[in-house]
Amino acid sequence: MNDTPETPRSHGRLSIRASMRPRDLMEERHVRGAFDARVITLFPEAFPGTLGLSLTGKALDQGLWRLETLDLRGFGEGRHRNVDDTPAGGGAGMVLRPDVVDRALTAAMEGAGEARAAWPLVYLSPRGRPFDQATARRFAAGAGITMLCGRFEGVDQRVLDHWQIEEVSLGDFVMTGGEIAAQAVLDATVRLLPGVLGNAESAVEESFSDGLLEHPQYTRPALWQGHEIPPVLSSGNHGEIARWRRAEAEKITAERRPDLWETFRGRKGG
Repeated sequence: MNDTPETPRSHGRLSIRASMRPRDLMEERHVRGAFDARVITLFPEAFPGTLGLSLTGKALDQGLWRLETLDLRGFGEGRHRNVDDTPAGGGAGMVLRPDVVDRALTAAMEGAGEARAAWPLVYLSPRGRPFDQATARRFAAGAGITMLCGRFEGVDQRVLDHWQIEEVSLGDFVMTGGEIAAQAVLDATVRLLPGVLGNAESAVEESFSDGLLEHPQYTRPALWQGHEIPPVLSSGNHGEIARWRRAEAEKITAERRPDLWETFRGRKGG
């Protein structure tokens, strides 16, 4: 296998690389203090994927955030760049080696600093804590994030413990790898960065912003297939509209997510 890093792949104003070590990409063209996302993966070609589209793609183009992929295979053992081995104690599948992952993490965390509050180190894992809007806000408040995409039967526990890696899950299901999960987490995080959303109020009014699911949305035409827009939304009375939206949000949350509803009521003392 050729040990030379891949030729940089360009996306708008930024260059996205699959490399042996992270580096500032076209630093002079970045917005100062831009959020820096680094992803360790066996499939760097999966990125930017949907992150290169719509608002996140536009923000990437504008230099509001950076994305770099590190090819885990480049840190592999021996001539064939092996990254995995059989599970200790027997069993099906393969496990990512701790020495290989450690080398990749060392490169990926270069220049990131030691404060995990400012730069989380995350492993996408079905056994991790559920990812939610509060976690997205916490990630977005930092300077950057490094994400490890698992494959096969997972990662040797020793390297997770050594680096004190935070495990995050999208839900109670298993995927073939962490790449799609990483894109989902980054999408939810990047859209909260300053300047990414066209209307900052959108992030305030949407689902989970205050512990409730979002109220129903409507638009033209006023009458469609015999269904009308609720009259209150056309009344021009902003106070009544706000009360209606709040009541609908509470109703939907109670019906669809009783877990969220109980938490919300507990916080409100009711």
